[in-house]
Amino acid sequence: MSNRTLRVNELIQREISAYLHTRHQGEAVRITITAVQVSPDFHDARVFYSVFGGTEAAATCREWLQEKTGEIRRVVGKNVVLKNVPRLEFVPDPSPERGVRVLQVLDEIERLPPARPA
Repeated sequence: MSNRTLRVNELIQREISAYLHTRHQGEAVRITITAVQVSPDFHDARVFYSVFGGTEAAATCREWLQEKTGEIRRVVGKNVVLKNVPRLEFVPDPSPERGVRVLQVLDEIERLPPARPA
């Protein structure tokens, strides 16, 4: 991945996050934009997000983000200078849940009695 692509990914992530948390404080308080992956031609972007709360909160946030996609894309186009404004696709990021599961497994291993040498 080129340096330009990495910079565009970070810039779009910051713009979306800043917009959500300034313009839509009440609705976006549970949402964290974790990463953005722009396609090599900059026409499409996958926006990864995580939601604090249960599966019900995640479903509500998914619907809300899909409704706001056009508005968010316009803001990105206004604030980020690119030839083409990428189409945004919001994708739930499973890594926080995986991280919690790894920590649970490590805690379980730590509680096991030590193995006796043979």
